[in-house]
Amino acid sequence: MNLERQSFDIDEPQAGPSWAPKNWPQIDSDDLTAALDPQQMQVAVKAAAAKAGAALSSAEVERAADDSIRAMMLIRTYRVRGHLAANLDPLGLSTRELPADLTPEFHGFVGADQDRPVFIGGTLGLERATVREIVAILRANYCGNVGLEYMHIADLKERQFLQERMEGADKIIEFSVEGKRAILNKVIEAEEWEKFLARKYVGTKRFGLDGGESMIPAMEAIIKYGGQYGVREIVYGMAHRGRLNMLANVMAKPYKVIFHEFAGGSANPDDVGGSGDVKYHLGTSTDREFGGASVHMSLVPNPSHLEAADPVVLGKVRAQQVVRDDLEKHEQVLPVLIHGDAAFAGQGIVWECLGFSGIRGYNTGGCIHFIVNNQIGFTTSPQFARSSPYPSDVAKGVMAPILHVNGDDPEAVTFACKLAIDFRQQFKRDVVIDMWCYRRFGHNEGDEPSFTQPLMYAVIRQHPPVSQLCAAKLEAEGVIDAGWADAHRAEFVARLEGDFEAAKSYKPNKADWFAGRWSGLHAPADPENARRNISTGVSDKLFDAIGRTLTTIPDDVEVHKTLRRVIDARGAMFADKGDGEVFDWATAESLAFGTLLSEGYQVRLSGQDSGRGTFSQRHAVWVDQKTEAKYVPLTTVPHGRFEVLDSPLSEYGVLGFEYGYAMADPKSLVLWEAQFGDFANGAQIMIDQFIASGEAKWLRANGLVLLLPHGYEGQGPEHSSARLERFLQLCAGDNIQVCNISTPSNYFHVLRRQMLRPFRKPLIIMTPKSLLRHKLAVSQRSDFLGDAHFRRIMSDRTPPADKDVKRVVLCSGKVGYDLMEARDAAGLTDTTVVRIEQLYPFPGEALSVRLKRMPNLEEVVWAQEEPRNNGAWFFVNELIEDALTDAGKKGMRPRYAGRAAAASPATGLMSRHQTEQSALVADALGLSVRAEIRRTKNKA
Repeated sequence: MNLERQSFDIDEPQAGPSWAPKNWPQIDSDDLTAALDPQQMQVAVKAAAAKAGAALSSAEVERAADDSIRAMMLIRTYRVRGHLAANLDPLGLSTRELPADLTPEFHGFVGADQDRPVFIGGTLGLERATVREIVAILRANYCGNVGLEYMHIADLKERQFLQERMEGADKIIEFSVEGKRAILNKVIEAEEWEKFLARKYVGTKRFGLDGGESMIPAMEAIIKYGGQYGVREIVYGMAHRGRLNMLANVMAKPYKVIFHEFAGGSANPDDVGGSGDVKYHLGTSTDREFGGASVHMSLVPNPSHLEAADPVVLGKVRAQQVVRDDLEKHEQVLPVLIHGDAAFAGQGIVWECLGFSGIRGYNTGGCIHFIVNNQIGFTTSPQFARSSPYPSDVAKGVMAPILHVNGDDPEAVTFACKLAIDFRQQFKRDVVIDMWCYRRFGHNEGDEPSFTQPLMYAVIRQHPPVSQLCAAKLEAEGVIDAGWADAHRAEFVARLEGDFEAAKSYKPNKADWFAGRWSGLHAPADPENARRNISTGVSDKLFDAIGRTLTTIPDDVEVHKTLRRVIDARGAMFADKGDGEVFDWATAESLAFGTLLSEGYQVRLSGQDSGRGTFSQRHAVWVDQKTEAKYVPLTTVPHGRFEVLDSPLSEYGVLGFEYGYAMADPKSLVLWEAQFGDFANGAQIMIDQFIASGEAKWLRANGLVLLLPHGYEGQGPEHSSARLERFLQLCAGDNIQVCNISTPSNYFHVLRRQMLRPFRKPLIIMTPKSLLRHKLAVSQRSDFLGDAHFRRIMSDRTPPADKDVKRVVLCSGKVGYDLMEARDAAGLTDTTVVRIEQLYPFPGEALSVRLKRMPNLEEVVWAQEEPRNNGAWFFVNELIEDALTDAGKKGMRPRYAGRAAAASPATGLMSRHQTEQSALVADALGLSVRAEIRRTKNKA
């Protein structure tokens, strides 16, 4: 495709007139404070007249200055509100009367006043002009098929940049003959693609682009001009509508592959792997070249949840920018998000993503947002779907320029994309293109839209397609002859027919999901491989080196006095070379991060309080108490890259961003931490649609780690449960890992295992709260060294001999310590407490081996803090029974000990919490519930 530059030079700003006085207060900008001052204007008018050899009386100067001020107000009004009079709706249904303040009369120019020359000092590229001429230029610039909103932008240079490209008598949208033909040809291909699918697959959903075909040449323009401006990679995200057209005609996915999928084949058949997904959810990647610049493109898969892919795209772009060393300039990797109008206005995730645009650690250097404005959302008209004039109004909150454009003018849409990429590459900021079009059929091709929008669809049925309008225009211009469009249409359809036949014998190749940066990784060969452990211990030398990094305070950093005590305490841990259990949870975590960094991995941790830690336990960032300068010890570890980010107050958007980051870079340990585990439910769409099922649906592995503080401490229903049961319900086919870990060293090893194994699976960890400082939740030095590894099952701290065990209490997480303390206090010598550290994949074979060693076992109990209808009970019940059977104890079934079923995850009353906790511990151990409650109260 050859889209030539416009007739004006977009790289050269329009200069002011040579006669303008040197002291003129920049009247050719939109900053009119000085220009609207009567005295300043009189001085300028008088100087300009003198320069031109004219003499004016005081009255004439005053009148001329008044005219100039009013003319400048008229110009400013068009800059602010001209878009309201733009010709945007292809259907002509939008009532857009000319606002009164866009008329000359509103500004005091009546009758012959409009033909009197007015001094405007270089604005619009003119020294003087009549008001009639000024209005004609402004209407052409701001009220044609493109309407620009930009006066909400605070930055003067950004506004001037846009003015220089929009304002002036010579600013017309003009492409070369080759460019015009190329645009029309892509529109024809877009239309004929949809028609071909409709003929061949009658009644099949395709969510076609019919009515919005101008998007296709516009996307090509982004590739071409982006390549000219240094873009080497584009990551796209979009929902259903137009996706198949995008895949075929922009991403260059072979037509025969798409036909094969339509015919009942799968993009992910059994010999490739995965469960597959419907064709209008799938993604792809490809390379295309324009003008010698090769651009790699990828389209991220998207579920039916509209806009859910947006943060994933941004996270993937950020990761690729790190890989390409493009974080400083943001020139090489570009995110492009294609939205529906109702979704852009209605989905909160859109604002969460816009909010990333200027935030450290999440900024991608500007995203191009392209809204396919169908003027309808499913069956809901805009006036019932939003409270603002445009779907794009939310973008004003980040001061993004907004280009509204008529979708029946593909040249105007292409120009808008060209200007957008120019702006983005120059200022590294978000840009929005709002393409007004229509949806020729219903929400999907089987819907009847006239049930709900009869008037709109009466107009649509009579409305000619985009290619017909565009061809007629080019014929009138002499760019093409009468048969050109039909010939190209026939040629393209013939090509589709050939590929349609080829699809019948097409066989998909092996999936390529472990290519590129994923080379060297693979899917586990079988489920057992997904469970296997590897050695994750480290050497004494590395252990001590990271310890010094974590406990050395630079001379020029003045830390808080309490933090100094924390650092000194950590120093004492590393000074203990014996077998004392001294290492706590936060220190073990930092050790895991530091050792991975030293081995060349990147570590990225984000969450709402991740630098300090929600419970003031991590202190990964030291803030100088005099300057507030931040010192991050782990950034000094050589070979790796460490980021810890206090994220925006978002779960859905931030978790999606981190998932996208981990998708792009398997060599990064990417962790997202919820402030409290319960808050993860704000990101449930990402968990359900991407984390749990993305590998099965789209053959895309991911190693994202979720850290979810979990534990019953009497803090109420919103600060207790990370909803462990929801994650376990999603487990199948070795899709994710779910752990509830109870020792610092085991946490250390599971984080290292996440990177050192040759495959990636999402990891969900129920992280502790009280265990962060619990006297028993500590580890010794040797637990981290040598051949040590992650333990899926943790033994009792003081276990009885196997032959003496009559009762095994199985549990996970914090409650294990409550059980062991109560057991020891009661003097029970026939009960052992075993902690299941990894709940999925469930360590059934290891558990059966352990149970088999207990010949006198009489009872197995599952104990949990959560209510019966929550937690792990319903998940582990049958798995424990299977393990008992494998251990030769057929017929023995586990007994439940825990809170009763409840609608609320936890009580908000401390006294009731303590009573419930004591009761479940006593029940699990076979003790008197009342006696245990009394003992606990006395101890408290």
